[in-house]
Amino acid sequence: MFDKRAARLRRAKKTRAHIRHLGVHRLVVNRTPRHIYAQIISPTGGEVLAQASTLDSTLRSGATGNVEAATAVGKLIAERGKSAGITKVAFDRSGFKYHGRVKALADAARENGLEF
Repeated sequence: MFDKRAARLRRAKKTRAHIRHLGVHRLVVNRTPRHIYAQIISPTGGEVLAQASTLDSTLRSGATGNVEAATAVGKLIAERGKSAGITKVAFDRSGFKYHGRVKALADAARENGLEF
């Protein structure tokens, strides 16, 4: 039987292996129907260097599951990444389609200074 989550994780595995081979920081995106999360993870995968999500108190006031919220998270992760000294990352969409909220987060992060 087809398992949607397992298929997404299978797609994510190939991307993560390629990013690990490159040896760069990665911007990981995870989304749920209600929230969206972003983290910048070190090349070794051992530590989270910056994080942002719709659970942050500054972003919690409005709707959290739409494109506008994803754009705000993208802006916030770019600012926190730059303050941590990170400008170049690899984008890890975690097997999600590059569409809608994931695309909005990526575009906002690019506009605010992250390169990928």
